[in-house]
Amino acid sequence: MTSRIPVGLSTASVYPQPAGAAFEIASELGYDGVELMVWADPVSQDIRAVDRLSSRWGMPVLAVHAPCLLISQRVWSPDPSERLRRAVEAAGDLGASTVVLHPPFRWQRKYADGFAELVASLEESSGIAIAVENMFPVKRPLGRGRSVEMNAFKPSVDPTDVGHANYTLDLSHSAAAHMDALELAKRMGDGLRHIHLADGSGAPKDEHMVPGRGTQPCAELCEMLARGGFDGQVVLEVNTRRAGSAAARREMLAESLLFARLHLDWAVEGGAGKARPGVTR
Repeated sequence: MTSRIPVGLSTASVYPQPAGAAFEIASELGYDGVELMVWADPVSQDIRAVDRLSSRWGMPVLAVHAPCLLISQRVWSPDPSERLRRAVEAAGDLGASTVVLHPPFRWQRKYADGFAELVASLEESSGIAIAVENMFPVKRPLGRGRSVEMNAFKPSVDPTDVGHANYTLDLSHSAAAHMDALELAKRMGDGLRHIHLADGSGAPKDEHMVPGRGTQPCAELCEMLARGGFDGQVVLEVNTRRAGSAAARREMLAESLLFARLHLDWAVEGGAGKARPGVTR
């Protein structure tokens, strides 16, 4: 059964396998589509190749994640504004409705100063939602077992501090930042366009656990979205690097899909008063 809310798979979820593996796995497991993470993987940077993968496996590209990680600072261009423009163009070429974007790093001063205006302008000219993502502080070691927490993003890890038309809510990031994900979703309001569904333990790092294995309100958020008429996308962005085998990776991603579908569909089908569904590993 397909949920009313599309459930996609991020190509980052199959790392270290390339983007092509994500399309294949998403098709075999029954996902509704794929989110393309544009990064060091050469295939992810080749939009024609991605389009061929989409056609081959019958998996639409639901969203494009712009290359804004530290490891992708020179993908397409060293200029972050140009990388964003290229991501918006790629989304248009692939038929994706959303571009996922991190806030600027603090050292990207020129980009940061015009960030909100650039995002709004590109949304208006393209018709594509640019959903700015919540992030988390990082710890800088000071030596002798000491560290200091610092914000690497301007003005903060919370995009609602600026105010954008569209947002991405990442539950692994909210775990690492010790933010209340449900309250953050409420602050994002009607601008909440995209979900990175994953879990975290509250450790000060980006864990991207299978939903249901950590401390985040993954089930509650899915149910809140379904009952609230959410018209965006839920994408599983799960870390499977330590899966150990291709079969184990598929099991993790199948469990993640089952979790999302159970809670989205349970809420839509009148879950009030009924026991919340569980996922058995």
